[in-house]
This record gives sequence, C-alpha cells and structure tokens, in this order.
Amino acid sequence: MAGKGPVFRRILLKLSGEALAGGGGVGIDGATVADLARQVREVHALGVSLALVVGGGNLYRGLKGAEHGIERVTGDHMGMLATVMNALALQDALEKLDVVTRVVSAIEMRQIAEPFIRRRAVRHLEKGRIVIFAAGTGNPYFTTDTAAALRATEVGADALLKGTRVDGVYSADPAKDPAAVHLPELTYQEALQRRIQVMDATAFSLCMDNKMPILVFDLTRRGNLLRAVLGERIGSIVR
Repeated sequence: MAGKGPVFRRILLKLSGEALAGGGGVGIDGATVADLARQVREVHALGVSLALVVGGGNLYRGLKGAEHGIERVTGDHMGMLATVMNALALQDALEKLDVVTRVVSAIEMRQIAEPFIRRRAVRHLEKGRIVIFAAGTGNPYFTTDTAAALRATEVGADALLKGTRVDGVYSADPAKDPAAVHLPELTYQEALQRRIQVMDATAFSLCMDNKMPILVFDLTRRGNLLRAVLGERIGSIVR
C-alpha cells in the first residue's frame, strides 16, 4: 500500500450495531469500539472526508420488539435511540484519539447531539471533522441502511462503504449455502432482482437513483477499511 493515495475524496461508512459488540453480538464492547476508532482514524489521517452511520441492533431492534407485542412505530423509535448510544460510544473513542467528531441526530436531543441540518453537517466535513449520523432518518419503517444511502447522497459522498462480517456480496447466504458464489461486481438492478440481503431494497433503489456506488466488505478483517479507501480490490462493488 506504500505510495498509494485514497481513491475517494469523501465516504460514508455504514456500520451495523453488532460491529460494536465484539464476539458476543450484544451490547457495546470497549476494545472493539476502540479498534474501530483506530481504523477510522487511519483513513481520516489520509485526508479523506468521513461520515458514519451506525445501526442499533446490538442494543435493540424495532422488529424484534414487535414480536414481543411492542407497537412497531414505538419499537422503531426505541431502535433509533439505540443508534444514538452507539454513536456516542464511537464519538468517545475517536475523541480519545484526538479526532474531532460530531454526533448529528435525526431526532432532536440537543444536550447530547446536534440536530441534523445538511449544510451544517457538510461544513463539519469540510473542516475535517468526522460526522456520525444517528437516529436513522428519524422515521419509523426505514432502516439505517436507507439512512446511510440518504445521508451519503445529501453530503455528496463519492461512495457508500458497507462494513459487514463477510467479504462482499454472495449469490446466497454463505453461512447457510455452501454453494454460494462470491459476486465481486454487480449492478443495482442485479442486487434488487437477486434480493441481495446485505442492504434493503429501499437503500439499493436510493443509491441507484443517485448513482451512489456501494462497496461491501469484511470489516472484521483488520486493515480492510484502509485497503478499500486506497482502492484495493476487496469485497464487492454495486454500481
């Protein structure tokens, strides 16, 4: 990687809530969050303008709540609050590394986060601050994948990077189907027609309408985020 420069001017990194939980998949693991922060700082140090959207599945899922009798809209709002907790944990880890970070929430809670104002968020990025978008879109029934696609478009990102636990997109779930084939490149239409589960259809459609490339890669492998930003062929690209 020596001598290479970043291939993206600005990216939006989408993290699942489970990415903060370590091996257990539940809760917030301090060591895991600290390691994620170090990887993000490596990319930021290259001069890449960087925004993040984090899910809340490690703490609460609205759909799961609905299975236990909680009204869907209420459950989704609870899930949005979980994303704010994760965003604050990431902010804390990044600022311990002297990286100036702003948490921007789609639901107003001014004591702990800024309200989402597009121009202000873009200005933070222009000033070299990392912006963590929390609370999804602020609306029930929309996933944080859709929020990532929306925010990436709003802030003028060059690409949406989706960090997962597998090394890209497959024809089927590789954990369930040993015959699943890795797809290094596919179009938005193919992703929608194949019902690729790595992102929901609304997020894929939004990226397709706005010509936002999506890079899906294995975030659990140390250094992959940096490799992706430097243009190495990892994961799968949807465009």
